[in-house]
Amino acid sequence: MTLIASASIMKKLSSKNIVSPKGFKAAGLHCGLKHKKKDLAVLVSEVPASVAGVFTTNAVQAAPLKVTKEVVYTTKKMQAMIVNSGNANACTGKQGAKDAQTMQVLMAEKLGIEANLVGVCSTGVIGEIMNMEPVENGINQLEPKDNLESAIDFAQAIMTTDTVMKNTSYSTLVDGEEVIIAGVAKGSGMIEPNMATMLGFITTDANVESDVLQATLSDITNMTFNAITVDGDTSTNDTVVVMANGLAGNVALTPDHPDWQNFYYTLKTVAEDLAKMIAKDGEGATKLIEVEVEGAFSDEEGRKIAKTVVGSPLVKTAVFGCDANWGRIIAAVGYSGATVDPEKITIQIGGVTMVENGEPVPFSEDGLIQILKMHEVKIYVSLGIGEGKGHAWGCDLTYDYVQINASYRS
Repeated sequence: MTLIASASIMKKLSSKNIVSPKGFKAAGLHCGLKHKKKDLAVLVSEVPASVAGVFTTNAVQAAPLKVTKEVVYTTKKMQAMIVNSGNANACTGKQGAKDAQTMQVLMAEKLGIEANLVGVCSTGVIGEIMNMEPVENGINQLEPKDNLESAIDFAQAIMTTDTVMKNTSYSTLVDGEEVIIAGVAKGSGMIEPNMATMLGFITTDANVESDVLQATLSDITNMTFNAITVDGDTSTNDTVVVMANGLAGNVALTPDHPDWQNFYYTLKTVAEDLAKMIAKDGEGATKLIEVEVEGAFSDEEGRKIAKTVVGSPLVKTAVFGCDANWGRIIAAVGYSGATVDPEKITIQIGGVTMVENGEPVPFSEDGLIQILKMHEVKIYVSLGIGEGKGHAWGCDLTYDYVQINASYRS
């Protein structure tokens, strides 16, 4: 009931602008790490913002990620994020660590703020030393502004194999005042979260302390960014950061605040939008696949099953080929590691029942082919053994995915 009430006063903004919340500016430009496209960007808050972050679980972690973790977990405030694409600065040893710190210091000097308020993110090819000359020149040329053009420049500059920009923004009410939450992300391949090859940046003018924001982001991530998969690979650089600068002027938000659900629901919606955009833009993808699971032993098992199904290469290729092969779906459910009773499983594709309580159900093959030709395909699985639910999003696996990744460095 609370979430429905929250949804009724949440408003999607047409601007989809990372600088829509009060006090944020952005910039992006081409510095020379990539041949032609924009490859350097900065996001800035007028004042130090409360910050939260979630990061890759890969044991091999890029140098910039370590710098950003220090800001998130030790400083617990962030005023700027410098981002480059074209080079991941991962597996680059001591020189990579030095280069990430140099980016942090130079951006701080440019903005006239303390270095420990600046996060650093990089994305691109792993294992190549960063060419710092164009980066240093680019940082000197960055001029953050609070207009739509600058927000678009930022979104473009963080992209690698993405085919589209990923932006979203919403407003809600807290203490009777408008609070805006906006997000931008990049991600297209090596998407197997906990986390994925993705960078996500969320801004809000809400007043919320870092510790509360961190717990909230961690909770929301499990239902959004950690519920998408493209290819089963986990990257070295994945980062989602939320900055909350408090300029909306509300009383500090906590779970006890009467408008907490408004804020929580809106932040979750922003994260879910970005996660789905990433899944839909998987390298070479033609379709977004959504898997909804009900009747699982627990929510955790529901999410596990959903993610296993959407991540199955055989399910993904069946969707690409418009093959209504429900056997691949039930097989993925079975090997998910979750509690399963085969005689209680029900499976639907696009609302058409194919298996009910473990028994095959006649269906129109031609009708299913038409459903599978759509750009968004929904698979529903009911386990019939509990109250647990789960969602996951992914994409089909195509010939183009192989072509893109066979020549990624060329």
